[in-house]
Amino acid sequence: MKLAVLSDIHGNLPALQAVMAEAEAEGVAQFVNLGDIVSGPLWPAETADWLMARGWHTLAGNHERQVLAQPPERMSASDRFAAERLTDAQRHWLRGLPATLRLNDTVFCCHGTPTQDLVYLMETSTPHHGLQAASAAELAQRLGPAPAPVVLCGHSHVARVAHSGTSLVLNPGSVGLQAYDDTQPHPHRVETLSPHARWALLVEADAGWQVQLRATPYDWAAAARQARANGRPDWADALATGRVGHSFCGLPQ
Repeated sequence: MKLAVLSDIHGNLPALQAVMAEAEAEGVAQFVNLGDIVSGPLWPAETADWLMARGWHTLAGNHERQVLAQPPERMSASDRFAAERLTDAQRHWLRGLPATLRLNDTVFCCHGTPTQDLVYLMETSTPHHGLQAASAAELAQRLGPAPAPVVLCGHSHVARVAHSGTSLVLNPGSVGLQAYDDTQPHPHRVETLSPHARWALLVEADAGWQVQLRATPYDWAAAARQARANGRPDWADALATGRVGHSFCGLPQ
């Protein structure tokens, strides 16, 4: 089994296309998308159409739920930008996406944790230390009874691999946004320090699962220009540098 694992695209279509091209060059035929697909000041409708045409295994993240269910006055700027541009057909597709997915007896997929799309599975935010890797006890508690030998998650935009009990746990990082800061549940910042699109290649081999965390180049200058043209210099900085710049990005909550 050879699987490309993607998450947190956030409407960044050029990054998504570059990741797919690299994965296909590696002989990958199976893709899974762990959610947060369209929210952001980039190409939400175009990204939805592109994915709808491919039929990948796809989850809804917290931002799909927010874009579809929240009233406009309560939406973040990123969610509202996407919501104002989606067609009825795209909304219908998003509504049909599951919150979790079992690919087979081996692989279980969720966006945050198996039960909550707004909670990091592999990271913990603390009042004094920002965002840190979850302890073994925290990871086991959030995971609950091991749902599968491989658990795939997203949400934090942090590429990470860990073991919990009998499960390999993997976050591929974010395809579409390489830095943000947030205030919930405590102030914290995520920065990858480069603008590359992140994803993971998961291969089942005789000796066990092989994981490659990938950083793929794409035209991030064009993505930054798109964000700036749509009034989001904070996103432009994050896309161009992998660092938090002008102002609060407001993700992932």
